[in-house]
Amino acid sequence: MVWVHAVSVGESMAAVPLIVAMLERDSAIRIVVTTTTSTGADNVERMLGDSVEHVYFPYDLPVILRRFLARFKPRILIILETELWPNTVDQCRAAGVPVVLVNARLSEKSLSGYSRVAAFSRALIQSVNAIAAQSVADANRFLQMGASAGLVEVTGSLKFDIQVPASVREEAEVLKRKLGVNRPVIVFGSTREGEEALLLDAVFDLKAEFENLLFIFAPRHPERFVDVAELFRSANLHVVTQSSGAPCSEDVSVYIADSMGELPRFYAAADVAFVGGSLLPYGGHNVLEPAALGTPVLSGPYTQNFAETCTLLRSVGALIVVDDGDELVHVAGRWLKDSNERDRVGQLGSDVVREHGGATRRTLELVDNHILSNAAEI
Repeated sequence: MVWVHAVSVGESMAAVPLIVAMLERDSAIRIVVTTTTSTGADNVERMLGDSVEHVYFPYDLPVILRRFLARFKPRILIILETELWPNTVDQCRAAGVPVVLVNARLSEKSLSGYSRVAAFSRALIQSVNAIAAQSVADANRFLQMGASAGLVEVTGSLKFDIQVPASVREEAEVLKRKLGVNRPVIVFGSTREGEEALLLDAVFDLKAEFENLLFIFAPRHPERFVDVAELFRSANLHVVTQSSGAPCSEDVSVYIADSMGELPRFYAAADVAFVGGSLLPYGGHNVLEPAALGTPVLSGPYTQNFAETCTLLRSVGALIVVDDGDELVHVAGRWLKDSNERDRVGQLGSDVVREHGGATRRTLELVDNHILSNAAEI
């Protein structure tokens, strides 16, 4: 039994290629995936179905974790990114279950937080058996935190190994017909509190230039769906929500994607994608999702959570960072007017994703070399 922990949607998306690779290598392997959020659970169900077992992550209490380990008897715990819980790590160590961090990242802000409890943090990270870091910078920060040098390896980001099922593009074609075949579409994905208000003027400016342009907003958190819809309605814009089932007629300006786990098909249906959480200092979200689909990508300036990925995409021209709504109007307007330029930029993004793949293979090699050789047969 392999235990994979992916806290929410982003981590579960990153876990998919690794899990698929493990299942392809050994179809008899049993995998239990834990998540903390219901949206993460929904994504596991949608992407992996009954090929894995899903349960929610147990409370980080010794007695509960001992029961969990006794029930599932995992031979290894693979944690996506940096979801470290002290009792979980401690109980796994006591039970002889190796713990490996994969697709691991550690921001400067998080490192600063850990440094406030340096002795505790050092003991925690030194209890992990191996760390597959996304980047050299992440690896260096884990070393600063106290990780043993021999257990940290740079394997790259699993998110470059994005699996884009043919069904996503097929669903995007169906969605495009529903939204209006001849309408240009700009998607604002994973927007966070305060960003939609900052983008309101940009919506009106672009609407003035492109009368039938459809604006799709997909807020990051479901509890904000209603408020975001109300914001645009109060600005006298015609709004339709996905959940209402109402038709997206020509006079609809704003479409609220009030669902979870469906952002890829919206990105695939878009002419331009803006990845939110980046106009305000939230740290940004995954710009590789639209890039992998060949959609030109815009982002705000606050992308520290995905700094190296954004730097890479910017270096080849596959991503443009805008500081505010005015810049967004300028760049998006240029792309909307020039389909050849849109296609060129989109192709650059998909090429980058393809060329920088391979993290799944390297991660599996690390797991084999550092963990499975010391564990009982799975």
